[in-house]
Amino acid sequence: MAKPETSIKAIAFVLIAVMINAIGFGIIIPVLPDLVRELIPDLPEHNLGRYMAGMTLVFAIMQFIFMPIMGALSDAYGRRPVMLLSLLGLAIDYFILALAPVIAIVFFGRAIAGTFGATFSTANAYMADVSPPEKRAQNFALVGAAFGVGFMLGPVLGGILGDPDDILGDLASPRLPFYVAGVISFLNAVLGFLVLPETLKPENRRAFSWTRANPLGALRSLKNVSNAKGLIFVLFLLAAAHTVYPTTYTISTETKLGWTSGDVAWSLGAFGVSSFIVQALIIRVVIPRTGLFWAAVIGMVSTIIAYLGLGLATNGFMVYAMGPLVALAGFYNPALNNMMSSRVSSSEQGELQGAIGAAQGLALIAGPLIMGPTFEVFAKEGTGYYQPGAPFIAAFSLSCIAMATFFVVTTKDDRTRVLPTAAE
Repeated sequence: MAKPETSIKAIAFVLIAVMINAIGFGIIIPVLPDLVRELIPDLPEHNLGRYMAGMTLVFAIMQFIFMPIMGALSDAYGRRPVMLLSLLGLAIDYFILALAPVIAIVFFGRAIAGTFGATFSTANAYMADVSPPEKRAQNFALVGAAFGVGFMLGPVLGGILGDPDDILGDLASPRLPFYVAGVISFLNAVLGFLVLPETLKPENRRAFSWTRANPLGALRSLKNVSNAKGLIFVLFLLAAAHTVYPTTYTISTETKLGWTSGDVAWSLGAFGVSSFIVQALIIRVVIPRTGLFWAAVIGMVSTIIAYLGLGLATNGFMVYAMGPLVALAGFYNPALNNMMSSRVSSSEQGELQGAIGAAQGLALIAGPLIMGPTFEVFAKEGTGYYQPGAPFIAAFSLSCIAMATFFVVTTKDDRTRVLPTAAE
């Protein structure tokens, strides 16, 4: 484990980096559909889903290919260079989107983001390096809390910067949030270059291997890790369901509720507030008492109810009412991550996070292929089955399958195991 002063520096920067990264990510969500509308003026509204799904798909394919490579590189050369490269890649993506003259350039920018999108998995590897077993789940939750803060601020900023009907009036434009996100991400990379320490000791590193660095190899490498494949499949299903947010949340609420990008932004900001409270305060108290298994169950039950509620919502109040449940869904990720992290050694944490990233990359490929066409079919007016919230019903179904799978692949020991204490 890293020295205490190194651990404090690493944790502090990682949390700041994740927060700023989430701000950049959140800024563009409310306005990305508006950018597509600007570049393709005659696009029918119900066809917008295919472009949103396509951009998510391009991002996901590149992430699926490169996330295990980044994980293996971080095990071989350390966490610091991979984190800095990821942050710089995101800045480049945002500037490409801001300057895009045609829709093809937008897709190219999302490919760049997917290639270097290892910030979150590298952050978790950092946390695994510096955390004792009894603190690992709580520190994973801190990463989620930092993301929650960023995701609280990002969409609100995106709505203000991109919606002419909001505070800035005519100064706002669909491209302004992308410039701001690019500047934020670039400054984040500069800050990391100046202050981010390395936490992976040379003796804990291992040589880079293409066997472990390719997506399928990263997943195969976990064959001897107890329950890892089953738990990764659970994460895969949950991640596929979660693609409903970047793929169709904005266009679904705009279509069925008549919201503007500003309305979308404020709702996502409210979700971010709830998520921060859960990740920063509640998870750290609850997980040591419930154990990882039941914490994961709390998260999955909450996300199942939230998806159903969002799918059936007919007004803004119903959407906002789902905020606490959307936040409680944050229980499952740190719980499942720690269940797997505790099963591998220090030198394998990057590979594990790469395998998790590969599974999530597959989910990001599969999810938009479900959510985009579902929106296109059910959001077309004049049909007998008009329901723009249908993608959330699809996410609800995937999450139900995930929870059923979780009960199948876990053991009685998993359900009764408690976290080790500092004394242990």
